[in-house]
Amino acid sequence: MSQSLDIRTSPLGAVNAALTVFYVAEGARPSGDALQHWTSTGLDWDETITSAGFKGKQGQIIDVLSAGGKRLLVLGSGSSSRNTPLNGWTDRGGSLMAKLQGIRATDIAVLIEESDASPAAIAELAAGLRLRHYKFDKYKSARPDEAPALMTITLHVPDSAAADVAIANRGATVEGTLLARDLVNEPANTLGTVEFAARANELGELGVDVEILEQDALEKLGMGSLLCVAKGSDRPPRLVVMQWRGGKEGDKPLAFVGKGVVFDTGGISIKPAGSMEDMKGDMGGAAAVTGLMHALASRKAPVNVVGVIGLVENMPSGSAVRPGDIVKAMSGTTIEVINTDAEGRLVLADALWYTQDRFKPRFMVNLATLTGAIVVALGHEHAGLFSNNDELAIQLLNAGLSANEKLWRMPLSPAYDKLIESKFADIRNSVGRPAGSITAAQFLQRFVNDVPWAHLDIAGTAFGGSNSEVNTSWSPGFGVALLDRLVRDYYED
Repeated sequence: MSQSLDIRTSPLGAVNAALTVFYVAEGARPSGDALQHWTSTGLDWDETITSAGFKGKQGQIIDVLSAGGKRLLVLGSGSSSRNTPLNGWTDRGGSLMAKLQGIRATDIAVLIEESDASPAAIAELAAGLRLRHYKFDKYKSARPDEAPALMTITLHVPDSAAADVAIANRGATVEGTLLARDLVNEPANTLGTVEFAARANELGELGVDVEILEQDALEKLGMGSLLCVAKGSDRPPRLVVMQWRGGKEGDKPLAFVGKGVVFDTGGISIKPAGSMEDMKGDMGGAAAVTGLMHALASRKAPVNVVGVIGLVENMPSGSAVRPGDIVKAMSGTTIEVINTDAEGRLVLADALWYTQDRFKPRFMVNLATLTGAIVVALGHEHAGLFSNNDELAIQLLNAGLSANEKLWRMPLSPAYDKLIESKFADIRNSVGRPAGSITAAQFLQRFVNDVPWAHLDIAGTAFGGSNSEVNTSWSPGFGVALLDRLVRDYYED
């Protein structure tokens, strides 16, 4: 099955590996230890690069055998590494892993001699290697001739101690991303509401305080909006509250809220059969929040954070909520259910109100695979960002660029808010196709009070999008790195 990966560091010096890798910038020549390895091939550098057409451009490769049968891989790094942003190093790691997997390498030394290869850059390279290495193949039968060998990669760097610290710190975010990938990739028959809650409960081993609110507790709280979505399923609803207390006692927490619809048939407003299997990923927001809490606890982030996920399954049955039904949310707001397939906002309505009411957070960010309309608008390259607070919105946009999980801000305004008014209740949960993502966000805004808030519609980025240098999985684990970067850059002391 999946090959194990061991990434370690070592000071520059003697290298004894079956495959040695080093980078050469555009127009440059090997130097230092890399030059010694090239010299061992007996080849003339100028003649070789001329015949191979190698100029050091990004993606170019020279692959040769050196003395003693050792293999040497020379990779073009484009312009000088000093001009490479940190997320460029992440992509570099992913690209390298693709090459290593393609040639089935298992014992690799990577020489990183650039004076501007900071520990943070090396950590991003390691992150890219690990992210690209990920595969979700636990349900594939193992073939006798494909027993996976351990892949060992040794990064030979100027300061291995500093690199180890940076790699461990960045690795916590990677682990959170991989957890989110696992959750979204898991089939719905093995990851229901109870099973998801149990996975979140495992964060207790990292020091996260986890509460699991079951149906009786949710009924006592008056969560009629969330509960109505679960009525058609045999699987009981759950609200999971995860608290990481890494900051000062008494400091208001940051709050992250995730939609966790473990499978979405659309309910009575049933979806077409085509691609309905993808709806196992309708809990991508909850997966991202769970992965984020894992990352923050793993790296002992010095900040107080609460993560709340609403877990339900949306199924059609004799007990399912119907179009035209009116339900009452925890806030007291009455909601006319126009379309039972607009269920995510019903779940989030109660989860958001509960979070702001109980925790009085500094801000709330919710993530949800909420609308197909956001995919029409932005495709799979950006998630939609809606916010009632410009400062928070700018912070999220910047964090998205740094983490290479990009956002695009969409509008909110009173004109759109009028569209969700109902003839028979306070508001309705669906108004049809026009401005579908915006009216969904306007709906959510009714449940945040005056708390600074942002809604991330990740329907186009949580699963099924295009592959990247660091991901070939159906689910990229979108949101974990973005929100971890937000916390790191703006809210840690």
